[in-house]
Amino acid sequence: MSTETVTLYERAERSAPRRILSVVGIVLLIAAALFIVFPFIWMFLTSFKSESEIFGNPGNLLPKTLSLDNYLRIWTELPFARLFLNSVIFAGCVTVLSVFFDSLAAYALARLSFPGKTIAFFLVIATLMVPYQITLVPLFQTVFDLHWLDTYQGLIVPRATSAFGIFLLRQFFVSIPRDLDQAARIDGAGEFRIYRSIMLPLAKPALATLAVFHFMNNWNDFLWPLVVTNSDEMRTIPAGLTLFAGQYVTDHGVLMAGATISLLPLAIAFFFAQRYFVQGIATTGIK
Repeated sequence: MSTETVTLYERAERSAPRRILSVVGIVLLIAAALFIVFPFIWMFLTSFKSESEIFGNPGNLLPKTLSLDNYLRIWTELPFARLFLNSVIFAGCVTVLSVFFDSLAAYALARLSFPGKTIAFFLVIATLMVPYQITLVPLFQTVFDLHWLDTYQGLIVPRATSAFGIFLLRQFFVSIPRDLDQAARIDGAGEFRIYRSIMLPLAKPALATLAVFHFMNNWNDFLWPLVVTNSDEMRTIPAGLTLFAGQYVTDHGVLMAGATISLLPLAIAFFFAQRYFVQGIATTGIK
């Protein structure tokens, strides 16, 4: 046996365990993905079943006959159009306002020099350690004193900024070379012009990521809309579906149809923002 043949044989022996580990890793990833996706698949398929089929054959994943009856009933048994509109207004406005105010605060903490900047940043970080439930009662009392209960401003204004968004964007702004804004100042640009024309375009990946996080968290939020709204005219989808489930005999097919429809805006938002997630990983703010 030649030396070259022995070398190839040894290489094949060394690569065999790596291939086995690679195959095992792929199998585990596929299993984990199926485990995570299975509840959504069950929810989607259940939305096409009748109530008798859901309880008559609980182990049967596929519906015997595809029926859109649940998707038609969700619009008549619930004020679902109003719930959907409220969710769009609530999550959309909070996302726009949060991204704007968070980016302004992050720009100030990352690029400007002023007394107390470090203390202000530490205070922002400290609020991340406070459970949201602790601030719920003071926020409710403030909204009540302002007569904002059961209003859009009561839903939106307390969520108009977030410590997480400020921290995320501040870390991204810090990574951008200071030569860019210094050159802009030499050319006579003001701070807001630098923020708008230089920082925001470079921060598109971080802004898109933060926007998706804000939209997803507020679209799925149940507790805050339930606390500050009293009528069906102002409730969002999570609060409306939950109250519907507890008010009468629960029709699971209708609930699954409503939950499936409520997922569509999140899927659309992620679809349009996914390329910015890739850019956020591949770049550090310089194109």
